[in-house]
Amino acid sequence: MEERDLVIIGGGPAGYVSAIKAAQLGGRATVIEMEALGGTCLNRGCVPSKTLLHSVELYDTMKKSEQFGITAQDVRADLAKMQARKNTVIKTHVSGVESLLKGNKVEIIGGRARLLPSLQVEIESGGGQKQVIQAQKIILATGGKPITLPIPGADSPSGIISAEKILNLESVPKSMIMIGGGVIGLEMATILAKLGCQVSVVEMLPHILPLEDAELTAILAKALQDDGVQLYEGTKVLKIEDSAGGKSATISDGKTEGKLEAEVVAIAVGYRPNTDGMGFEEAGITINKGAIQVNERMETSVPGIYAAGDVCGGIMLAYVAMEEGIIAAENALGQSTTIDYDVVPRFAHSLMELASVGLTEEEARTQGHEIKIGRFPFAANSIATILGERRGLIKIITEPKYGQILGVHILGPRATELIAEATLAMKMEATVPDIVATLHAHPSLSEAMHEAALDVTGETIHYPSKNR
Repeated sequence: MEERDLVIIGGGPAGYVSAIKAAQLGGRATVIEMEALGGTCLNRGCVPSKTLLHSVELYDTMKKSEQFGITAQDVRADLAKMQARKNTVIKTHVSGVESLLKGNKVEIIGGRARLLPSLQVEIESGGGQKQVIQAQKIILATGGKPITLPIPGADSPSGIISAEKILNLESVPKSMIMIGGGVIGLEMATILAKLGCQVSVVEMLPHILPLEDAELTAILAKALQDDGVQLYEGTKVLKIEDSAGGKSATISDGKTEGKLEAEVVAIAVGYRPNTDGMGFEEAGITINKGAIQVNERMETSVPGIYAAGDVCGGIMLAYVAMEEGIIAAENALGQSTTIDYDVVPRFAHSLMELASVGLTEEEARTQGHEIKIGRFPFAANSIATILGERRGLIKIITEPKYGQILGVHILGPRATELIAEATLAMKMEATVPDIVATLHAHPSLSEAMHEAALDVTGETIHYPSKNR
């Protein structure tokens, strides 16, 4: 039986990053991946979705080019070419991951892995061939898979598509019912709406993006509705049936029932840990609510076996998976480090970018914090006006006695980039006065962060503060 030092099952964000980190620490790592390197994020998630989203944003901007002094005639969206560019982006970065692994002398084995007792791994490659290897240490990084819904008709063989299938559509449906108003659902809904599809979004919880600050999601909801997207918040889908136009969904807000008609129904309600049929429990791994149970060192219940990424449940984000992969690799190679989830940024791309870190206003109040809030609208920011996107704001939630920042929420242009400053500030335990004392370039979008910090004490310069 062949032996390996560190075997990593899964070549997604947690897996390939842990392999590179192990190599940097002098370890010999082997990655086993049954599909393409890069996992869901690179092949079927964030990277392809952001690529298509960028294309439709450019298309939308060109249709409004007159406001920028540019005359553009016969502006058309070519979905086939958009898909071709998306595939090129994916291919470029998959090959980049492969080059990084090979450059770090990481062994790559293609095949489906199954965990066996005593730190052994069975690998099934093409043609039914199998081999078993003995590992000194193992990192499980098998990612997640889309959640299926127990709704009558949701398993129909026709007219039901997943978010992953949307990323590979050859034509734009005339109409679509999107079940799920979270990050994935809104992103997919935006792409298709901008391409001319009539989209209805049904979200079971009281508001879209239910984990985000309600003040900002209300602004985003209005923007979506103004752009023609129908929203049904606090609404359940009871059943899905065939109809003359394709599909119909019976919905209920708890008081009344109604029906929506569309060509297709899309389901995008998130992912669950991918632990099925991989021998984890048989090998002694503790599974809790479908996820591998780990401690702060990413150790599983079996000595010598670690886990990282979506397979552990928790915060299922690619960049969190990468950090967990690093922690797992460090501990597998003899170090003693722990993961810190206290300051994790979140983001959602729709008609407007929404990004946040820390507590929402609702969470801060529920936890009993005394709070003061600073706000600054992008309508008063020069670069936002130049970009033609003046909607949205930055909202800073603080504890007034010491100026501690409890949360920052941004809705508007480049929010995903801007949240990095807030994340660093909270990580370093900087205060509102620290942000106020930091010079921000002018003109820039980042000035809005400075002004929102000034608003906590009612001292905004470029907008009349309501806190005076």
